[in-house]
Amino acid sequence: MAENDAPMIVVGLGNPGPKYVGNRHNIGFLVVDELAARVGGKFKAHKAGADVLEGRLAGTRVVLTKPRSYMNVSGGPVVGTAKFFSAPAENLVVVHDELDLPYGTVRLKLGGGDNGHNGLRSITKSLGDKEYHRVRFGIGRPPGRMDPADYVLRDFSAAEGKELAFEVDRCADAVEALVGQGLLAAQNAFHVT
Repeated sequence: MAENDAPMIVVGLGNPGPKYVGNRHNIGFLVVDELAARVGGKFKAHKAGADVLEGRLAGTRVVLTKPRSYMNVSGGPVVGTAKFFSAPAENLVVVHDELDLPYGTVRLKLGGGDNGHNGLRSITKSLGDKEYHRVRFGIGRPPGRMDPADYVLRDFSAAEGKELAFEVDRCADAVEALVGQGLLAAQNAFHVT
């Protein structure tokens, strides 16, 4: 899919530290961890402020990336990593949670707004460009009048947890399809009703 010799930079969004591991907001980290298991190897600290793992997915050179900063300021490490590997915006794939999609729904797109997602807002601001790929994992809306900020920082429910490994695997499949076959083919495969 990459138009140049630069790798695809696949970023999982989340918050660092054990306190956040099972949070809905950390789905990006979970998906990138699954991709890392497929690639083989271990993440290494990078000077850009992210943990990275270089490898191949679907025959394409990739750099799996987990910013070591909090979600709201992830733009610096993401852009720093992309610049280090000379990857343009269109080589960037960001995996993140999405409140406006039902739990487990996977949607892929290029560009667009941040829809109130502070991680995307930070990346767009740091990059100066909205035209990067997003792989959105639905976490659903908070129940009742719960503040969305509180909801995303809570762990998945017991019912969601039973399906989580399957859903993470499917989202990782979508990233592989995007990287290996392109956006349209990945959308056709994963945008099912």
